[in-house]
Amino acid sequence: MTPLNLVFVEAVKGLVCRSAWEESSDVGPVVDATSQKILAVIEKNKASVVYSGETPSSVKGCYVPLTIFESDDHKGELGQTEFFGPLVTLFKAKNISHALEIANSTDYALTAGICSRNPESIERAKEELEAGNIYINRPITGAIVNRQPFGGYKFSGVGAKAGGPDYLLQFLEPYCISESLMRRGFSPDVTV
Repeated sequence: MTPLNLVFVEAVKGLVCRSAWEESSDVGPVVDATSQKILAVIEKNKASVVYSGETPSSVKGCYVPLTIFESDDHKGELGQTEFFGPLVTLFKAKNISHALEIANSTDYALTAGICSRNPESIERAKEELEAGNIYINRPITGAIVNRQPFGGYKFSGVGAKAGGPDYLLQFLEPYCISESLMRRGFSPDVTV
């Protein structure tokens, strides 16, 4: 494991997995029993796990441990599947071009992020990253409603961005009715 990955692991170890009702909680449970599928992913890829946290045993809920994988195969399951759980996989990139290639190789494109002090790398990420939401030098969660519409493309969405001022309009079926109010040649309405 690289020194940078160790820093990442140590940062994740500081996160607390508890009930969402507790203010000290950083990570709550997943929505429902699909947690069993996520736990199966962890078990299946346990050789790639570099950290797996603890979950509360005394609290009711579908908890999944915060889990970090490290892999060389970005085209495998850990690089190509959207799990919707507290899982992350680290891939080593040779340079910014390789990093963008890895990021864009997936069929999912909800959120991407880059941390860099290199202005050229930042500009390349702005131009080349394929994701509905791209965050630069900031956390990749926490879109601000009515300022940062949220949604992805590819298999992560169809372009409807939640949180923007026109979000609800995207669910309407617009139609137009046109009527001429000039009654030339028409007979007057007759009530029988």
